[in-house]
Amino acid sequence: MDTQIGQHLIQPADRMNGLPTQFFAKLVAKANAQTAKGRDVINLGQGNPDQPTPPHIVAKLQEAAANPLYHKYPPFSGYSFLKEAAATRYKEDYDVDIDPASEVAILFGGKTGLVEISQCLLNPGDVCLVPDPGYPDYWSGVALAGAEMSFMPLTEQNRYLPDYGLISTEIAGRAKLMFMNYPNNPTGAVADADFYGRTVRFAEQHGIVVASDFAYGAIGFDGNKPVSFLQTPGAKEVGVEFYTLSKTYNMAGWRVGFAIGNAQIVKLINLIQDHYYCSLFGGIQEAAALALTGPQQCVAELRAIYESRREALFGALDRIGWKAARPGGSFFCWLPVAPGYTSESFADLLLQEADVVVAPGAGFGKHGEGYVRLGLLTTEARLREAVERIGRLNLFQA
Repeated sequence: MDTQIGQHLIQPADRMNGLPTQFFAKLVAKANAQTAKGRDVINLGQGNPDQPTPPHIVAKLQEAAANPLYHKYPPFSGYSFLKEAAATRYKEDYDVDIDPASEVAILFGGKTGLVEISQCLLNPGDVCLVPDPGYPDYWSGVALAGAEMSFMPLTEQNRYLPDYGLISTEIAGRAKLMFMNYPNNPTGAVADADFYGRTVRFAEQHGIVVASDFAYGAIGFDGNKPVSFLQTPGAKEVGVEFYTLSKTYNMAGWRVGFAIGNAQIVKLINLIQDHYYCSLFGGIQEAAALALTGPQQCVAELRAIYESRREALFGALDRIGWKAARPGGSFFCWLPVAPGYTSESFADLLLQEADVVVAPGAGFGKHGEGYVRLGLLTTEARLREAVERIGRLNLFQA
């Protein structure tokens, strides 16, 4: 068959053309190009945990992989023991009562659920309230649903929390879903109980479902434990929380998480997943259950590693005059660019002249312009070295 004819026949669906550009694919390509030249690149631009999964979790998977039961199809909505483990973790950590049978949906990683919820709840013409700056994969689900986004500015002046008073009555009336994420990616900001109380009242007033992305829920600094949205009275009536084992237990490659909260929303997520998947491999589910119910010392140790790295990084930043607020949680730091640069031109400069990769803030939304995101995902020595390289460019006044 003629090649041109074949290409003419392949016409992607409109939804494929409407997907947002994967901004960070370009970032990875730029970093790889430098590495290919033989450069010693320090990559602080991505969010991939650098520590291994704790050994007791790995050992449980190795043991469970030999169980013939798990060589068959798992139950469509996952094994009940993993849902029970999720409920146990929420009771122990947040004193939230969860019905594992109706209020937990097992996910192929948190990202999957964050995309699916838009498809479950939004029709074309509906509005989704999205944080700006925020995690770009929120945009993907909204685009696949054919809905519209209305961005909620997160500013340093308002502690990177949305101001619901700035949302117009017209937008609030059309909104059906709202994403939030604390501890926050990319800013590292944290939210308190008062903020979540305002969120529940706003959601109740306007009939909006809240999707709380709690991916970094285990990573709080300075002795402060991050607050779960579900700890707020009335939260389960208006929303769900998405939790992933990727960050808490260094299980990013295992692809396991859960949605927890409102039973109607959980039912919808399970329903859409019935049409996509046949749940996770049972051995991974068993190991994930152990992670959630077994010893939690590994979580405390991981949090201490990130806090120590944060101090090493900011000590080095102080020495070169790069001033910024320390993050209250997550493993990200949100830093202003040097004067005279955009976030992308500044990131390009650091890559080309210092062999350091940072993520341009503009990739997280319009209000991310003027900042870059750094990850605490390498050793303290490499973090200091990265800052020392940047310091030699004399961009800041020490």
